[in-house]
Amino acid sequence: MAEPSLRERLETLREQLHSYSYHYYVLNESSIPDAEYDRLFLELQEIEAVHPEWHSPDSPSQRVGAAPLAAFSQVRHETPMLSLDNVFSEQELLDFDQRIKSRLNDSAELSYACEPKLDGIAASLLYVDGVLVRGATRGDGRVGEDITQNVKTIASIPLKLRGSGWPDELEVRGEIYMPRSGFARINDLARNSDGKVFVNPRNAAAGSLRQLDSRITATRPLEMSCYGIAQGDDGAWFHSHSEGLTRLRDWGFLVSPELRVVDSIEGCLEYYQDLLARRDSLAYDIDGIVFKVDSLALQDKLGFVSRAPRWAIAHKFPAQEEITQLRDVEFQVGRTGAVTPVAKLEPVFVGGVTVSNASLHNFDEVARLNVMIGDYVVVRRAGDVIPQIVQVVTERRPTEARVIVAPVHCPVCASALERAPGEAVLRCTGGLVCGAQRKEAIKHFASRKAMDIEGLGDKLVEQLVDAGLIETVADLFVLKLDALAGLDRMGQKSAENVLAALEKSRATTLPRFLYSLGIREVGEATALNLANHFGELPALIAASEEELLSVADVGPIVASHIHAFLSSDYNREVINLLLERGVNWPAPRQVGGAQPLAGQTWVLTGNLESMTRGDAKEKLQALGAKVAGSVSAKTDCVAAGASAGSKLAKAEALGVKVINEQELLQFFTEHGSSV
Repeated sequence: MAEPSLRERLETLREQLHSYSYHYYVLNESSIPDAEYDRLFLELQEIEAVHPEWHSPDSPSQRVGAAPLAAFSQVRHETPMLSLDNVFSEQELLDFDQRIKSRLNDSAELSYACEPKLDGIAASLLYVDGVLVRGATRGDGRVGEDITQNVKTIASIPLKLRGSGWPDELEVRGEIYMPRSGFARINDLARNSDGKVFVNPRNAAAGSLRQLDSRITATRPLEMSCYGIAQGDDGAWFHSHSEGLTRLRDWGFLVSPELRVVDSIEGCLEYYQDLLARRDSLAYDIDGIVFKVDSLALQDKLGFVSRAPRWAIAHKFPAQEEITQLRDVEFQVGRTGAVTPVAKLEPVFVGGVTVSNASLHNFDEVARLNVMIGDYVVVRRAGDVIPQIVQVVTERRPTEARVIVAPVHCPVCASALERAPGEAVLRCTGGLVCGAQRKEAIKHFASRKAMDIEGLGDKLVEQLVDAGLIETVADLFVLKLDALAGLDRMGQKSAENVLAALEKSRATTLPRFLYSLGIREVGEATALNLANHFGELPALIAASEEELLSVADVGPIVASHIHAFLSSDYNREVINLLLERGVNWPAPRQVGGAQPLAGQTWVLTGNLESMTRGDAKEKLQALGAKVAGSVSAKTDCVAAGASAGSKLAKAEALGVKVINEQELLQFFTEHGSSV
């Protein structure tokens, strides 16, 4: 690029980054994903590195953040709250390690403290004589906002230090964040009350901290995890970063349980891969790993550059949010007739895969987002979650953007669409004449948690329906070998395997059978409750809506759906055909009576050899137990398979009853569990 054009690009980047920082730090608005900001910042640094004569003291590369909010009194940090440099690849991390060794003139392996990079808001806490006297935001790194009253509302922040040995004056730094469960809870409340819905937990934490009324902050589920000590007298009472965090934990602070010290950069890479694999199972959002040279003496030797320490680095994870353009909207029909708008996107790499479609859920969500065809949108994909649009970048809206118009007819069968009072979803009125619903109902019937018909995947179901070989789920059990083998990409062996899987699936359980029917609002838990309550299918079919309301977790709407489905002559005909064609399940051991594990909480851990954890969970639930994911003092029993880890250790520490797999199998045999 020619120098005049490059200089223009430099100024544009500076203006953009200043604007984005203002929106994020001052207005609590996240206008672009972190990954986009990181790319623009890196581009800015590269241009300035090539042209140092274009240096400017007000460049974003020379600053840590943005100006503090004027509404709070200001706090000057005695020790600046600097940010961290980022790396995005294994080679960049190895280069970081090599730079440190070169600067120290020592090729010996270094010990690093490894911590998850929490996606929250940096804060500083000042303690005098063991008592919290001030809390402050990072602000621009040198001047922040006084949020003392707000941080006092956070339960994980001690108002007075525990134990002994702490210095007369102690400044602790950490990340204030909102756990995923709390984020989901406050957003649900906001939707139900037409309040503000936050885009992600980080925005929710920022908005909660910057409330002038601390009583509002007190209602928000915030936590703080400490990651460092800024000052504490002469600091002679600890000699490494990890030792300092251990002291903080002893004094009552929350420190990440994921903190590890490794003895080489290869250990850092292993830690990164381990936490990346567990990222989606954590209770909070993280966007990378922070690696710090553990020795404080070496940290002092390495020192700082203008905006970051030389001895620490943030190794960022692949982005979970990206910007792309919404090209069009199509409408899909689900097995219950629900019509879902699906965004057709300019393909973008996010969350480790290339995404070209994203769910818009329903037209209430379209209205809430104020999204239009042609908009640039923020797409989020975390783990196996279906990609979704979480925000519109309104400043990029093109002049030719078009309003998304709801259809009036089903895109599959042309039947009229309706929207029931109080519902956000459009539904096709075509019922069983709608090919899309028929296909989706059969796919659901064959799915793993329903009848579990191995080999009967989505494409095969579509072929069977399109070829006229099946119209209902009952037709599956009269399929012929020649007809199956004649389909595209099947062949004799594949057809035989499908027929064998169908034969095996005939022996099922009543809860699975009820779930497989695809009754609206009847998931696995409700199906299990119905089976446990009525015991037999005829009793359930004959039940009135009033009798259905006596089942746990069945309300008026669900009862109405169940009664309407089972009252349909067509549905009863299909159910009878299924039974005539061999679908069966064991007779219940007891009907309506007390279950042996009613009111008990069980936990499964380790690897089971004789069954899957899912199967064991179903057996326990059928006997009345609640199966939890974590151990507490209220847990009644832990069933531990091979290689059981922390849950087993916690159970033993709490004195909770523990049984092995053989004892669990014996228990199932004695109590006649038939799931």
